[in-house]
Amino acid sequence: MYTIPAKPYRTTETIKRSKFIASLAHAPTIKDAKAFIVSISNEFPDATHNCYAYVAGPPGDTSRVGLSDDGEPHGTAGKPMLTVLLHSEIGEIVAVVTRYFGGTKLGTGGLVNAYSGSVKNALAGLKIKTKRDLTTLTAVLNYTKVTPIKQMLQSFHAQIIEEKYEAEVSFKIEIPKNKEAEFVRMVTNLTGGDVDFKQRKQGNVVD
Repeated sequence: MYTIPAKPYRTTETIKRSKFIASLAHAPTIKDAKAFIVSISNEFPDATHNCYAYVAGPPGDTSRVGLSDDGEPHGTAGKPMLTVLLHSEIGEIVAVVTRYFGGTKLGTGGLVNAYSGSVKNALAGLKIKTKRDLTTLTAVLNYTKVTPIKQMLQSFHAQIIEEKYEAEVSFKIEIPKNKEAEFVRMVTNLTGGDVDFKQRKQGNVVD
């Protein structure tokens, strides 16, 4: 479970006569991130720079990241922007900072502060929502284990979304993905192995 952008957000500020426009959006995949970057570049084709960074995965996940200084001195734009995103505790996010040069050079330190600061300011106003990675699985078990299994669900933030009472009891359970393995282990121990798990399916829900 983690937070993601609820909708695109933008801030604008002027630093020593240069205009910095920070645009943020949801980017569940690298393809989505790149599409947003292209859209901003098309929106501001006359900008001096359109620098970007993205984290197309859970917060802090560095396996699907990208960045670009877009002509600014190496390491002064994309990297500090990415660092801010990675420490924001927000996942699946892309940031593009558009700069219109105002005639005054900021220097290396000034650029780092301007680009990272622009992203921080935008994040402060960004509306977020919660994404839960879920697994749906079906547990078939003996009637005698119904009550203890139901009592266990709350501690795993799991819920029964469908139940059938026939020769045995069948529960279709929705559970956070990161809690699935421990849940299966505990239910197996509780029933002495007399349980059948099947029809596992992964997905996500956004609140």
